[in-house]
Amino acid sequence: MNHKHRGTIFVEDAPILSHTAHAGDQHILRVKAPQCAAHARPGSFAHLQCDPLLPMRRPLSIMRTHPDEGWVEFLYKSVGEGTRLLARRQVGEKINMMGPIGTPFEMPHGDRPRALLLGGGVGIPPMVFLADAMRRDPVSEPFVIMGSEVPFPFKPQPSRIMIPGIPEGVIAAMPLLEDWGVASRLTSQAGFSGCHEGFVTDLARLWLDALPPQERRKVQIYACGPHPMLEACAALAREYRLPCQVSLEEYMACAVGGCAGCVVKVHTDQGPAMKRVCVDGPVFPAERVFPAA
Repeated sequence: MNHKHRGTIFVEDAPILSHTAHAGDQHILRVKAPQCAAHARPGSFAHLQCDPLLPMRRPLSIMRTHPDEGWVEFLYKSVGEGTRLLARRQVGEKINMMGPIGTPFEMPHGDRPRALLLGGGVGIPPMVFLADAMRRDPVSEPFVIMGSEVPFPFKPQPSRIMIPGIPEGVIAAMPLLEDWGVASRLTSQAGFSGCHEGFVTDLARLWLDALPPQERRKVQIYACGPHPMLEACAALAREYRLPCQVSLEEYMACAVGGCAGCVVKVHTDQGPAMKRVCVDGPVFPAERVFPAA
């Protein structure tokens, strides 16, 4: 995987266009940030000033952009001081933000057009962004599996897109992806209607097992979510001998590579190395971060 991508990071005072609250302390924030919208790629994030009185910014994965209209959208969960302050911000206020930041996902190539996108919790936004890019790409055939233990920040609807290998009754899908014609299914252990009872990797395994071997060889995996989920995704990819890209989530201070506060061990051809998640990532080949034991 080529990790030489370095784009310009723009600083913008972004007016809030909409800001909606959802169950489980989840929020969807849309801001006007034309430069970020024009240059962001799936896997990019932005560094937001949550409140003028809080100097330390917070990194948020980008969920959607509209380059023509100049907006950027984020899904975040209010979990600490910064995001709690951010949740109070109102439409019309401006948020100072830096972005886009980070090395993005690599899109599928001709020999592996089938893309399995796995998003867990706050790892869902990059998968939505990636699915949006893939639906416009003549090569890609995306299938998205999302998991959450709190209610999803959208009203799931029964899917009209049938997927071989998916158990009967597992029909819940994300409406936005349905509108795009992108197949999706939802998983949870919270008993939500129409969702698969289990982890995203459990449902992924059922789908992979239902594919003929020649079709399975066309699959590559993309994942974002909590560390244990990414570890499970890497193990799944290793078991099925499939390439896998993971987007890591780490606490960050500067988010532009200066402080080295977000480093992780990455296994390179030259041996183990400490890489910065903000600029060397957040996307890495799964086997580089989660090597076989």
